[in-house]
Amino acid sequence: MRTTRRHSERHAIGHVAWLRAAVLGANDGILSTASLIVGIASAAGGRPAVLIAGAAGLVAGAFSMAAGEYVSVSSQADLEQADLDREKTELHTNPVGETQELTQIYMARGVSQETAAAVARELMEHDALDAHARDELGLSGATAARPVQAAVASATSFAAGAALPLVTAMLAPVNLLAPIVMGASLVMLGLLGAIGAQTGRAPIGKAVLRVILLGGAAMLATIGLGRLLGTAI
Repeated sequence: MRTTRRHSERHAIGHVAWLRAAVLGANDGILSTASLIVGIASAAGGRPAVLIAGAAGLVAGAFSMAAGEYVSVSSQADLEQADLDREKTELHTNPVGETQELTQIYMARGVSQETAAAVARELMEHDALDAHARDELGLSGATAARPVQAAVASATSFAAGAALPLVTAMLAPVNLLAPIVMGASLVMLGLLGAIGAQTGRAPIGKAVLRVILLGGAAMLATIGLGRLLGTAI
């Protein structure tokens, strides 16, 4: 008796929805909170001021990330749904034309006309909307917009990322607070870049270098601004 083997390969594209939101949130949490902390510390702010600002940045940033991600992904979901609704109407009013359209799509990918037509007919009989969503619109379950999932992932990862430089600021000596927080945050950013690259099957070295250079530049900018304002005040 012949059995059908289940396709068991795992691809990184299946993680793209939550991975993007989680990596973006954690990276932003570390970088924005660390920059805020080193900027205030460089302006001669004491530990209480630094910790209050860092905690406020954590809470505000987490809510901001969640709201922004939810609105953004909701807009994407609305567009996807509008395209699906339009496709449903076209499938109902012009099934023959939609079958021909699917046939042309497969032929453009290198399939013979006879085979493309047969595949198009069978897929239209099986699940016409799914076939057009996937092959005409480029929509699939792996990449579908999920606003709530994206918002929760962004807020949680931002808070987790922001907590790291905040805890470092609590433990570091006041006179070395800024350089210690900056150094620790760059290490955290590099580690996060490596994890994200590894999960997404991307080059690790390039990802680590990118986040360290950009993160270092952002923190140096806030240190300079903090010293300038601290001197002026």
